[in-house]
Amino acid sequence: MTNHCTEINYIIVSPVKDEQSYIEDTIKSIIAQTVKPSAWVIVDDCSRDETVAIIERYCTVHQWITLIKTNREDKRQPGAAVINAFNKGYEIVKNNTYDFIVKLDCDLRIDPDYFERLMFKFNKNIKLGIASGIYLEKNNNNWNAIEMPPYHAAGACKVLRKTCFRQIGGFVPVRGWDTIDEIKAQCNGWETCHFDELRFYHLKPEGAGIGKIRTNIMHGEIYYLTGGSYLFLFFKIIHRMIFGRPLLIGGIMMLFGYVRSLILKKKRLVNDDEAFFYKKLLNQRILRQLKNLI
Repeated sequence: MTNHCTEINYIIVSPVKDEQSYIEDTIKSIIAQTVKPSAWVIVDDCSRDETVAIIERYCTVHQWITLIKTNREDKRQPGAAVINAFNKGYEIVKNNTYDFIVKLDCDLRIDPDYFERLMFKFNKNIKLGIASGIYLEKNNNNWNAIEMPPYHAAGACKVLRKTCFRQIGGFVPVRGWDTIDEIKAQCNGWETCHFDELRFYHLKPEGAGIGKIRTNIMHGEIYYLTGGSYLFLFFKIIHRMIFGRPLLIGGIMMLFGYVRSLILKKKRLVNDDEAFFYKKLLNQRILRQLKNLI
């Protein structure tokens, strides 16, 4: 693909911890991009394997790749710890000249023209604030695309326009950050989406780091914190019980996560207007599904 996207400047920030099995695939994917980032900051969050050694080998050859190290508790805390690490990396490049910022996980394999094609999408639509492709995970030796709502961009490889990123105040270092950013962006007039024709491969399935039970509980907590509707929650739990992992228990654990947060009266991460917007967005999804069944 040849176009003026080569003039677009983007930077990447990648939190990483214990990814020795996958990090090299990700690094090779970025080095092979037809439009490379102007800077890539990889933030190691106290890895205990060979992750750092692998990154350092590439940093010596590619000056636009920077490694910084941080420390945190050994217990894995998805969301908060990941974005705290991201924010430390962003501090290094926030004053750089750039048009787009990418939050990139280090357990991915990406096609060489992925970012060039995605930047072309941004070029065509000045209202597009957040976007990604879709991601595939391996199941029984087959790569299957993970279904996402139309307005959602995959958190593992999320691109934000600089103006949008700054307007929403960056990422909130809590669980559900990759839903909150989209709610805030849309409430500020930006469009958010993913493109089915752009694909990347998630080499480590979701939940591998903390386990499927904790992942389902976390999803329930996130749903509460983002102010989702009760109607959508009902259908979501039923769907998770039938099709989720593990069967039945997945939905129950999601409900547990939501109810626990409700009982503890945790502070929601969106204001009343944003919560109202999100409820409306979710209820519209239900109506579309019902229309498809009729």
